[in-house]
Amino acid sequence: MTKSNKMELSLEQREELLIVLKARFDKNMQRHNDIDWAKVQSKLEAIPAKLWSLNEMEMTGGEPDVVGYDEEMDEYIFYDCSAESPKGRRSVCYDREGLESRKKHKPENNAMDMVTAMGSELLTEEQYRALQKLGDFDLKTSSWVQTPADIRELGGALFCDFRFGHVFLYHNGADSYYGARGFRCSLRV
Repeated sequence: MTKSNKMELSLEQREELLIVLKARFDKNMQRHNDIDWAKVQSKLEAIPAKLWSLNEMEMTGGEPDVVGYDEEMDEYIFYDCSAESPKGRRSVCYDREGLESRKKHKPENNAMDMVTAMGSELLTEEQYRALQKLGDFDLKTSSWVQTPADIRELGGALFCDFRFGHVFLYHNGADSYYGARGFRCSLRV
């Protein structure tokens, strides 16, 4: 992630990111058939902090793309659409409590702190299942998903992957981490 405290990109960074996002948008129309890129871009340009968040998602390997539009809220919805769980977000515990409870071999970070620092949200199980309707994701990796408080209070956390043509939901200790497990973000603009 960028080490800047300012949640703002330079003009050059904004232009470069918009080019990348538009190219991905055009290449993957099945994710957003009825959405007009010009309207998405207009909203992004009006909210620099959202562009900064998308850049953080992009820089950590998420390949964010538009996956929907919430008419009631007038918001475009982005999810990480990288084929596998983003490379720059793997080998992390679920949250700070899980990280701090590790006695040995602590990873550098945790999913919840990273997602907050990026200004985005961790996918829910429902969002993860919706993502899988747009393509095949996490065929070799897995991704942490938002965990209900009652599970988290008992030390657990949830993750998903896609195998054998199905989404699987699993549990693990929140302090666990694996090289093939990361997390995916969502962002509303």
